[in-house]
Amino acid sequence: MFNNVKVSDKVYWLGVNDRSKQLFENMWPLPGGVSYNCYLIVDDKTALLDTVEMGSDLDFVGRVESILGGRELDYLIINHMEPDHSGEIKDILRRYPDVKIIGNNKTYKILEGYYGITENLQEVKDGDTLSLGHHDLRFVFTPWVHWPETMMTYDITEHILFSADAFGSFGTLDGGIFDDEVELKYYEDEMRRYYSNIVGKYSNMVQKAFAKLGSLKIDIICPLHGLVWRSNPGKAIEMYQKWSTCQGENAVVIIYASMYGNTQRVADYIARALAEQGVKDIRVYDVSKTHVSYLISEVWRCKGVILGSCAYNTQMHPNMEHLTTELEHYGVKNKFLGIFGSHSWNGGGVRNLMAFAETMGFEPVAAPVDLFGKPTLEKLKACDEIAVQMAACLKGDNN
Repeated sequence: MFNNVKVSDKVYWLGVNDRSKQLFENMWPLPGGVSYNCYLIVDDKTALLDTVEMGSDLDFVGRVESILGGRELDYLIINHMEPDHSGEIKDILRRYPDVKIIGNNKTYKILEGYYGITENLQEVKDGDTLSLGHHDLRFVFTPWVHWPETMMTYDITEHILFSADAFGSFGTLDGGIFDDEVELKYYEDEMRRYYSNIVGKYSNMVQKAFAKLGSLKIDIICPLHGLVWRSNPGKAIEMYQKWSTCQGENAVVIIYASMYGNTQRVADYIARALAEQGVKDIRVYDVSKTHVSYLISEVWRCKGVILGSCAYNTQMHPNMEHLTTELEHYGVKNKFLGIFGSHSWNGGGVRNLMAFAETMGFEPVAAPVDLFGKPTLEKLKACDEIAVQMAACLKGDNN
């Protein structure tokens, strides 16, 4: 257990690491676990901003009591009602039955539905403020980032943004809690995976949130998962700006579905051809081996996307169909696309990938290639144009 950790003089981080949960939302892999963060302000008035998942901390209320040092808790501010952040609300109310619960109208509907709580509610509207003494708080409604009731709390006094799930990441906090205490590469990758898997579908709402937050001075970002950004919050904002507008890196991800190795050989051929064209950031994935969570994140990262599928019952391979369905669901945009595949009798993989491309509006770089039978070197040369044109698109987009 961490000692009491101060974000600033009167603001405390209260978080817990969950290394037991294997799937976030029973869907997304957590090989590095996940953290649940919440925050306590001890001022003339005291305020707890969110809680943690039920059972993830064996003495959550005791930790709150320890920091308060015998004082009462005046306010419980609910920025987000998802159970991994509201799970300890009932325990807090048992200990502090007179606490006023700050939230919005949509917060209270979910609060009643989950926990049957209907009393001691103090509703706030977008832009309302609350004074704790030294700290003056403003409530900023950010619906659908990523639930309809989500809001953020901005500390006007110390320019701290309590950002709910925004700017969060997968991964536990292994000693380092602040951005200046860790090597950032791991958290950046897990932050992008978190964004693409959890928040990405609502990128237009992220942009609307940015429009509200744009005029605010932000010195510290306190999310409900992952690092607290106290040294370079602009880095977190920059990443969210890039991801929410689908600005990819000059990189190519090749994802293929292959039953007997033929389509895999095509993928490796295209990857080598890309390297010969000067593309250095290339990643190749087997859709049947790598979880879709990581594939979505890689598609979000890269400007260039090349998808290949064998035919399967006159369709694309089911695992590739799963990936394309997820990408369509998330509304990914602004990608250069190449398509390839192979078939043994009636085809279907490439044909269905072409239908997906039309739905998504990705920019095709070259004609699709659908190889019959074993991909001999002579047949593979038909894929050269995909590599040549993909490299040209990336170079042109970088000018």
